[in-house]
Amino acid sequence: MGNIFKDLAIKYHTGSLLIKLIFINIAVFLIVRLTGVVLTLSGTDINPLLSYLQLPSNLSILAWRPWTLLSYMFLQYDLLHILFNMLWLYWFGQLFLHFFSEKQMGGLYILGGLSGAGLYLLAYNLIPWFSSTYGVLLGSSAAVLAIVIATAVYAPDFKISLFFFGAVSLKYIALITVLLDAISITSQNAGGHIAHLGGAMLGFIFAYRWKQGKDITRFINTLIDKIVVLFKPRPKIKIKYRRPESDMEYRTRKQKETEDIDAILDKIKRSGYSALTTEEKKKLFDASKK
Repeated sequence: MGNIFKDLAIKYHTGSLLIKLIFINIAVFLIVRLTGVVLTLSGTDINPLLSYLQLPSNLSILAWRPWTLLSYMFLQYDLLHILFNMLWLYWFGQLFLHFFSEKQMGGLYILGGLSGAGLYLLAYNLIPWFSSTYGVLLGSSAAVLAIVIATAVYAPDFKISLFFFGAVSLKYIALITVLLDAISITSQNAGGHIAHLGGAMLGFIFAYRWKQGKDITRFINTLIDKIVVLFKPRPKIKIKYRRPESDMEYRTRKQKETEDIDAILDKIKRSGYSALTTEEKKKLFDASKK
């Protein structure tokens, strides 16, 4: 069992950011689900715990749980939910890395999740149809969809093979995905579909601006780098203080150095320079520079 965790740790540390994002999502899923099993067996409900990780639609509650703007995009509780999200992330993440960098993927994942959260909060607090509804949002779908749409907008005619359909251009996959979310806004999972559209919108903006020579993920990546540096442990610098030599110690040391050099010179006279040891050659060389 120990070897399994060791292998997983090696794959995580040596893998690309895509692999790290998948590992993080799966790890959070397993931790939350196992915690749910333990709480259920002990007669406790998991929902109060989830409420501190899910994004609430109520702004007053959100004010006391601001971290949920980030935590929600790494949280999945249903097996099929995380399965489909991670498959989409893996497939399109690999394509994304053909055209963009790992840093851009990380920045876009975060910005896509935030964009999905922003549109979700606007809809639930401004659209009358949602005014009497309290919702919670969880899942990486908005962040993943930002990567999907960005890839499709940047390389719309790039084709991938799908079961039963054959080779299909990315632009059609993106279009169908967005349309399905748009017509599902009034469904039972309205909040999720709205967040998907927010992530898709951010992915479109990223690819469009990138074609114009602008990288909208730069500022978020700069911020992340500063935070990482702030919390990164700094190497300890050992400072050794040496007591100054006294006059007697100085004269003794200089006399010893002179005697050593004289002995080396005598050895050269007797046996030649090649008879010197490496240490003796170093001493002679150091003395010649003084």
